[in-house]
Amino acid sequence: ETKKAISNIVFTKNRPMQLDAYLESLYRYFPSELIQTYIIYKEELFAREYERLFDKFSDSIIVREGDFHRDLVHVLDHVQTKYILFGVDDVVFFDSVDFNVIDRTFVEQKDNIFGFTLRFSPDSLKDSGDSITDHTVADETVYRLNWKIGQTIHTRYPFEVSCSFYTTELVRRIVNNTMSGSTLVRSMFMPDSFVTGRLKNKRWKRKILKHFGFFFNPNTFESWPCRWCQRHSEQLPDYTYFQRLCGCAIQVNMVNTSTRNRHDGTDEHTVEALNDRYKNNYRVDIDFVAESRPREPGGGREFFRLKKVGTRDDA
Repeated sequence: ETKKAISNIVFTKNRPMQLDAYLESLYRYFPSELIQTYIIYKEELFAREYERLFDKFSDSIIVREGDFHRDLVHVLDHVQTKYILFGVDDVVFFDSVDFNVIDRTFVEQKDNIFGFTLRFSPDSLKDSGDSITDHTVADETVYRLNWKIGQTIHTRYPFEVSCSFYTTELVRRIVNNTMSGSTLVRSMFMPDSFVTGRLKNKRWKRKILKHFGFFFNPNTFESWPCRWCQRHSEQLPDYTYFQRLCGCAIQVNMVNTSTRNRHDGTDEHTVEALNDRYKNNYRVDIDFVAESRPREPGGGREFFRLKKVGTRDDA
């Protein structure tokens, strides 16, 4: 049996059709035998469709979210792979980087590499103002930029949860440093604590959780550890590595309203409308995304097209 090298931790809520496209495209472009997927699933709508999807991707470990913070920390404490690839359910992959190149980059660069991202290419960054240097790894060219002096909001944002590889060791270090280490604070102000639960003012609750680094959904898990990285950059590796843009977050609907999110959909792209189409054997056309080749890591409805498949078992 091939030993897993990558823990893919993907977050989902109310978007079974889009999660289906994420997983289908991930396994099309990256070696499934090296990946152990964990799906942290916020149960709300469309339980039947999710259950059928979980049956289809039966090798995935399903974590039914009770408390997001504790559930994610538990997963991070127990993964046994060298690398972590986070994911969100509106991402579609349309290209790949040879995993051997990614692995060799981490091995050769050691303390120089923060992460290897699939959301940049030299072409996508040509007008960013960032200084990009190239290196040869496993007979292929890879590129790097120094995120600490990044010239755009994207290039100075090192920790993101859509399509970048990190070592498990670094992720654990960042997350542990983001959170307060005080036993008293953790007992009183974790998201599921009695004291936090008694706070009725959502704005104050968010401020307290943010102050102590206790993330409570995927958005805060991305932004608060990233803020810690930016404030403590001297403790972290300098460089983000990349080769080509391989994935695009197709933002046609929004399921998390605690943080402002961009979306570019219409009434036909609501989660309810898409779930109705999903039940009728429509799927996101990942071939169309690959043919369209997005030039940025985020896009809208111009990349979102559905196609009807055969029976549900064939989908």
